[in-house]
Amino acid sequence: MNEERKVAGIYIRVSTEDQVREGFSLGEQEEKLKQLCKYKDYKIHKVYKDAGISAKNMSGRPAFQQMLEDMRAGKINYIVAYKLDRVTRSVRDLEVLISELEEHHCYLVCDRDDVNTSTANRQIFCAYANSIISIRN
Repeated sequence: MNEERKVAGIYIRVSTEDQVREGFSLGEQEEKLKQLCKYKDYKIHKVYKDAGISAKNMSGRPAFQQMLEDMRAGKINYIVAYKLDRVTRSVRDLEVLISELEEHHCYLVCDRDDVNTSTANRQIFCAYANSIISIRN
């Protein structure tokens, strides 16, 4: 049987406020996510880094946009992030992202929030993700 290809784009982001408030660096996120990918047997295509940038919208983040382009081009089929709020803090953007992930047969895995769209029902995930974003904002 043909085993599913698992190629990950690791997305790490920190804003200046996050770094001060929560004390986790890009390096710490990257190291933890590389370990996670090794454990889950994901091949790492690239690490996408947005430093000092807020997640209030998806359009203002160059590395995030490059990652989406690589997903659309079929270079990755997993997006791996430390926490959901590294990916987005907007419910509207999350809904757009989920639709695009589905369209391109890509999955989102967020280590600390136990999010994995490759195993969860979309509606359950969206409800869960919305509650996470609402609580944090």
